[in-house]
Amino acid sequence: MITVVGPTAAGKSALSIALAHELGGEVVNADSMQLYRGMDVGTAKLPVAEREGVPHHLLDIWEVTVPAAVAEYQTLARRAIDDILARGRVPLLVGGSGLYVRAVLEEFEFPGTDPAIRARLEEELASSGPAPLYERLRQWDPAAAENILPSNGRRIVRALEVIELTGRPFTATLPKPTPHYPSVQIGVDRAVPELDERIARRVDLMWAGGLVEEVRGLLPLGLREGRTSARALGYQQALAQLDGSLGEDAAKADTVQGTRRFVRRQRSWFRRDPAIHWLDGASDTLVADALAIAR
Repeated sequence: MITVVGPTAAGKSALSIALAHELGGEVVNADSMQLYRGMDVGTAKLPVAEREGVPHHLLDIWEVTVPAAVAEYQTLARRAIDDILARGRVPLLVGGSGLYVRAVLEEFEFPGTDPAIRARLEEELASSGPAPLYERLRQWDPAAAENILPSNGRRIVRALEVIELTGRPFTATLPKPTPHYPSVQIGVDRAVPELDERIARRVDLMWAGGLVEEVRGLLPLGLREGRTSARALGYQQALAQLDGSLGEDAAKADTVQGTRRFVRRQRSWFRRDPAIHWLDGASDTLVADALAIAR
């Protein structure tokens, strides 16, 4: 199988469509926010017409009230990949959610959970916000904190829960890489100034394309109560705009800034993997170079 990974706005989707046409492939989504039904504009989910007839799997599978669960995603993604392989097609695992990609590609079993610890940490999160929990994580496991946004309370709580359960840093519980599937990994990136500009342009297009209206339509479906979906970049800012705590310009600027921080974490995650073949998303020969690697 083939993976197409890298930071937000680098050009993964367009490359995956081109590769699918050339190789007889089907796309398996590895963007954690595109798993949510109705979250389209703010996640840059390709509309059906722009998928050019290429089958896409694991889009729109969860309601916005469902907390993200990597273990469940792993099961669903492997089921889709095995089906694609059984039909003689090529699976293309595409996205920028590093843990999701790793969970599929490698032998990866997740630590258990403890309802009492989880409840206590979530109560602390609700009462005090993510900042004190993040500081605790930074002290206990700096490597884990480096790869989690300070605002991502759900992931901070999970990391602290695993630390309490195992008595070890969260990063120490991650297994050494052992492949589950043979794979070719392609990374797409761009120069920092160019990617920064693309992010700003994407955020402008999100607002012009109706992100605030999309968020308003998701409120009756429970978006505000979604522990994962409500904290997605763009969605939490659009919620703040609807609540009146942020103006439109401030909401857009906060989304741009947050996305750029997230991109730095994506780079940090993916660049540690020596198996990834990196390509310049701005290159005129991007598709040809990727095909040469894949073949």
